[in-house]
Amino acid sequence: MKGTNTRLPRIARRRSPIHGDGVFAAEPIARHTRIIDYAGELIRNDEECEAREGRYLAEGCIWVFRVNRVWSRDANVGGNIARFINHSCTPNCGFEVAGKTIWIKAARAIRRGEELTYDYAIIGERTIPCRCRPGCPNKI
Repeated sequence: MKGTNTRLPRIARRRSPIHGDGVFAAEPIARHTRIIDYAGELIRNDEECEAREGRYLAEGCIWVFRVNRVWSRDANVGGNIARFINHSCTPNCGFEVAGKTIWIKAARAIRRGEELTYDYAIIGERTIPCRCRPGCPNKI
């Protein structure tokens, strides 16, 4: 995207019926559109990364996003509103890793006012109940 005039779609943070705050489309978003990069401190996947993840999970939050086998992004440090995009088992967004950048992309056309969601694709023990819909039996 560097060097192009591609404008990212407008999005807004507000209270979510899924959980806490969420991110909503402020305009229609076409399928496959890059919406926002998942920003945060770039950290190595080591003991400190595991400790941070453990602290956040104990608070019911997931802020660390694995970039690859070596690196993760900690959105609790230097993150943007992408960290408020909630999980869903039936998401309208996905993600794409380009180098060390994580892009949230529209998996289908998204209506203005619709909440953005993606599947967190957690690796390992799933400890937080999923709230994507009433009675969802899954954990994230």
